[in-house]
Amino acid sequence: MDAHHDRAGFTAMTEGTAEDWGIIAGHFREFSSHLPARVITHLKLLEGDYGGFPVDRLEHSLQTATRAHRDGRDEPYVVMALLHDIGDTLGSFNHPEIAAAMLRPFVSEELHWIANTHGVFQGYYYFHYIGGDRDMREAYRGHPHFEACAEFCEKYDQSAFDPGYESAPLDFFVPMVERVMARPINSIYARAAQAAAEAA
Repeated sequence: MDAHHDRAGFTAMTEGTAEDWGIIAGHFREFSSHLPARVITHLKLLEGDYGGFPVDRLEHSLQTATRAHRDGRDEPYVVMALLHDIGDTLGSFNHPEIAAAMLRPFVSEELHWIANTHGVFQGYYYFHYIGGDRDMREAYRGHPHFEACAEFCEKYDQSAFDPGYESAPLDFFVPMVERVMARPINSIYARAAQAAAEAA
């Protein structure tokens, strides 16, 4: 049997056929179904990385999500809180954008905006100590999600560095990540994902 029977036959997309794209779509459905597991694996890279903080970056993420959960926030919000700093490993200079890009297909515009902008809002608590302007967030004053982002940072993010806080374990949040990432709501591939779910 041809070892490449489950691969498209083209060498340039201009040569692609419906059969080729059927093969690719099948692989995409399988691969995308494991996205939550890959996200959790990447989140675990934050374990043991303190960066000078009182807790490591994974504990900070767990603590932020736990505080949001215990405050009654819904699952998409809690997942955003859990993943808000996941970009620290690859986006040292723009980590909020990394998290926001990962979350965007699965959360509301408000939650995406919070994830994308929280770095500037979090700076209110420390930029002035490192030669920056703590009021950089004022550039966003009047935006519909300004208060929501300020609240996220005040209630959950800036307060999530307590070594004595009893956070829920990562396993507690895994089902939430799986549910939130089960089906995209904002993606150019959303229609394909919907068709795949209906075919399953």
